[in-house]
Amino acid sequence: QQALRYLRNNCLDQVGLFRKSGVKSRIQALRQMNEVSPENVSYEDQSAYDVADMVKQFFRDLPEPLLMSKLGETFLHIYQYVPKEQQLRAVQAAIMLMSDENREVLQTLLCFLNDVTSVEENQMTSMNIAVCLAPSLFHLNIIKKESSPRVMQKKYATGKPDQKDLSENLAATQGLAHMITECDRLFEIPHEIFCQSRNSYIEAEVHSPTLEDLGKQMDEESGNYQTYIESLIHNLCKDAKDKFKGWVTCSSMENTDLCYKKVGDRNPLRLWKASIEVEAPPSVVLNRVLRERHLWDEDFLQWKIIETLDKQTEIYQYVLNSMAPHPTRDFLVLRSWRTDLPKGMCVLVAISVEHEETPLMGDVRAIVLDSQYLIEPCGSGKSRLTHICRIDLRGHSLDWYNKGFGHLCLAEVANIQNSFQPLTAEGPETKI
Repeated sequence: QQALRYLRNNCLDQVGLFRKSGVKSRIQALRQMNEVSPENVSYEDQSAYDVADMVKQFFRDLPEPLLMSKLGETFLHIYQYVPKEQQLRAVQAAIMLMSDENREVLQTLLCFLNDVTSVEENQMTSMNIAVCLAPSLFHLNIIKKESSPRVMQKKYATGKPDQKDLSENLAATQGLAHMITECDRLFEIPHEIFCQSRNSYIEAEVHSPTLEDLGKQMDEESGNYQTYIESLIHNLCKDAKDKFKGWVTCSSMENTDLCYKKVGDRNPLRLWKASIEVEAPPSVVLNRVLRERHLWDEDFLQWKIIETLDKQTEIYQYVLNSMAPHPTRDFLVLRSWRTDLPKGMCVLVAISVEHEETPLMGDVRAIVLDSQYLIEPCGSGKSRLTHICRIDLRGHSLDWYNKGFGHLCLAEVANIQNSFQPLTAEGPETKI
């Protein structure tokens, strides 16, 4: 995403973008930086052709093609055998069969490539770009070695391609050019399919509670949103004391953990827990999460305190960006924090709520089913940050959440950790 953003913002006027080659050694250095620490890569002053070649190689070296091994042939057959006037509808149907993550990346890439073609100075038409990128996106002319799915070699090392391969190459090039041109319409759901599935989506829709509704969820008659918040904080501290029993570990590296567990309500989304060590005391980390999101979340667009309920509780609205053409996400949450807990712990809990006369600031209202930050001191001015999270971002399948959402949670706590990393001074030493 960072590479595409850099190219979109700075390099669309470069003649022959994606056609002209970059410098091999610089491309390799960029790739290495992305593999070691992708969140810390700076593209400033990088050659447009180096970055474009790195993007091209990224898609070429994926274990399976962006258009997916199972569906790649379907896309090729559409552009080989389906009449031109029916190709758009056929591709729309094939796209709906893609996994969420592949479909989103495809939409992002096609939209970006369409932006490239809209700038006349670069002399790159949709067909020119397709000639350069189709082999990487469809994994044409390469075969994978059995020993490693990531190690590939070119076909036809000793001979010419046969007629079938030539036909597939032509279909891939013409097909990609068509998809770039029609990128705005490709991801629309045909009206008849939308009507057929509309009722099931309405039944599955999640609605945020009001403050009164939160109180009604408490057993006692005097329950209100304050007692609901206190119960969340009490249960979080109790789980921490019990060392979070009952969680399934997904990954555990040095000072980081990612776990999940199923929740016994009607919503199938898992509850995720990501933990990391941060070089700052709990109160400072809490303030970074609470008031300084712009320092660790590059997608943070805008925010607004809708209502202050007390000194440590508020109704808060914020918007997170998504890469074009995906919609921005709008969040409206009740959130409350504590800094006076035993052993120097700090806590922040949040949940989506309905609030009258609060219009959308973003495109889509996401639902925070559960968001809890536990910050524990762990000596030498450091903290253990644990984020427990369950969010319906809207527009994703259950499979996408199960595969990818936990890693987004882990990336978030890593960004918070990195926001405390000391800046290294550059330049010659000076005598004082």
